[in-house]
Amino acid sequence: MKNKGFTLIELLVVIAIIGLLASIVMVSLNSARAKARDTKRAADIKQVALALEMYYDANGSYPVAAAWYGGTGNCWGTVTDNWVPGLAPTYISKLPLDPKPTNCSSVYLYASNGTDYKILAHVPENCTDSKYANIVDPSRICWAWAIYTSGGRNW
Repeated sequence: MKNKGFTLIELLVVIAIIGLLASIVMVSLNSARAKARDTKRAADIKQVALALEMYYDANGSYPVAAAWYGGTGNCWGTVTDNWVPGLAPTYISKLPLDPKPTNCSSVYLYASNGTDYKILAHVPENCTDSKYANIVDPSRICWAWAIYTSGGRNW
């Protein structure tokens, strides 16, 4: 009588193939998540820049922040959820925070003297993607994205 079923070798081969496929899927998924976070970062700083222009139209100057103000994870200045003083909730409902905050890494930063400003999305996950070329910070290439007025360019 002949036994039916799989041998141990066959089972191990199938398990190895499934493990390999699962690891490929996980790498692709992590890459897609990083791209989504970068897209959100670019949209967030553009939205804040728009709110800053509305603030400027109403007040004749930008909100002053003498040092870098940033959201969760900031270690270069004041840590606050209201990282652009006086902007929320009048000109933007709530200031965004980086989608993957880490200590001294992924964070949004803001500085202004009232006449000029600079907003940074610090440490994007894919700084070489050409679709973000227009927001690469000239002072921090492949380290930050920025939107700024002409006077804030080199901060």
